[in-house]
Amino acid sequence: MRSFIIHMSASTSRRPNAERLCHDLPSAELFEAVNGRDPEQIAGVQLFKGDLHRPRYPFPLRPAEVGVFESHRRIWRKLVEEEIDLAIITEDDLRIDPARFGTALEIIAEHATPEHYIRLPVKQRETPVAVLAEKGGLRLILPRVIGLQCCCQVVGRGAAARLLAATDRIDRPVDTFLQMHWITNQPVHALLGTGNQEVAAEIGGSTIQKKTRPGEALEREVKRAKYRLKLQKYPQKP
Repeated sequence: MRSFIIHMSASTSRRPNAERLCHDLPSAELFEAVNGRDPEQIAGVQLFKGDLHRPRYPFPLRPAEVGVFESHRRIWRKLVEEEIDLAIITEDDLRIDPARFGTALEIIAEHATPEHYIRLPVKQRETPVAVLAEKGGLRLILPRVIGLQCCCQVVGRGAAARLLAATDRIDRPVDTFLQMHWITNQPVHALLGTGNQEVAAEIGGSTIQKKTRPGEALEREVKRAKYRLKLQKYPQKP
């Protein structure tokens, strides 16, 4: 099992945490993040305004979201081209619980294949339609609706190939797109109870969020709630 930590070398405040992950994760290395504000780095990315798929995504893509999406795509491509069967992919604001993560690795070794995409989320919000395994307080599930964030996941080579084929054009953030299993033909599982934490606030803050004008936050929440309601029509099934 190899591990890749997405990290932009210019983000010096995040470097200590990224290096800690290199120590904590199996066969880990830093993977240079794509800068979505650099036209040269995203020259080959075809961007659209939320209307490639249904339901329509109600927000324009931010440069940081483009960079994150392309960073994940580059690792998916690496898995395919270098024939890496399984890899842990994390962002550099992750903190793991070493004891629980050891159990997580045991479950992954027992159940994950190159066809799997398994989220190890920091928020335990997903409702299962099927429970595949339970061990040491952790549960491997198929969630009804796939959760957001790409802080930590295990991705197989077959899953990476499917996701690459489905993302030659993008119109929404990577975590939002991964919810669309009916487009990707890629089931997404979740391993709950790992103790994973997101520590962006401790190491310099989010690289995606930005200041909003008065009233914009409420407007976004309303649009986001409507979008999530539409996702309920597309549950994963066992």
